[in-house]
Amino acid sequence: MIKKTLLAILLFVSNINFSIADIESGKKVFNKCKSCHSIKQEKNKLGPHLVKIFGRKAGSIENFKYSSALKDSGIIWSEETLKGYLANPRKYIPGTKMSFAGIKNTDQLNHLIEYLKKDSN
Repeated sequence: MIKKTLLAILLFVSNINFSIADIESGKKVFNKCKSCHSIKQEKNKLGPHLVKIFGRKAGSIENFKYSSALKDSGIIWSEETLKGYLANPRKYIPGTKMSFAGIKNTDQLNHLIEYLKKDSN
């Protein structure tokens, strides 16, 4: 019984450490994004701010000029839709104005999503 409890505690702690590492790695990946996007302030830059992005309809920030393709996409930003878009924006939404080529490394993309989930709220 003690061994099972100890094992459960160790697994829990290792998952916490892995999650923290993911978030820290994601913060580094976000350096590619921060010149165009704000994550902590509802302030648009070259791109729209990312505050509260999860659950938000694509192209819905007021006072930002989105492409028609993005506004008309019907996408609600989730982990899945963000991964698809950030991997290759122009392929995911043809006609988007976002000039970023995408994040091809799956680990970097997953870390970025973890960072966005933590810091965009």
